[in-house]
Amino acid sequence: MSSEPLSIWTVYQRPADYPSKFVARRWLATGSLVATDEVLVDDTLVALRRRLPPGLVQMPRDPSDDPSIVETWL
Repeated sequence: MSSEPLSIWTVYQRPADYPSKFVARRWLATGSLVATDEVLVDDTLVALRRRLPPGLVQMPRDPSDDPSIVETWL
């Protein structure tokens, strides 16, 4: 039985490569986290959330996360 890797979207506020934007980056959990080339960029958090794929569940940021991480969606 083959299963798809878990898709994880991490939302960042003002990362170094987009210092005035909110950014969502897609990662795949395949035993380890693998970055994909999929990136969403928007001016506001609300607008960015609207662009995430439907059916995801929001996870709050962990205190040990990088300060630019706002939240994660699974």
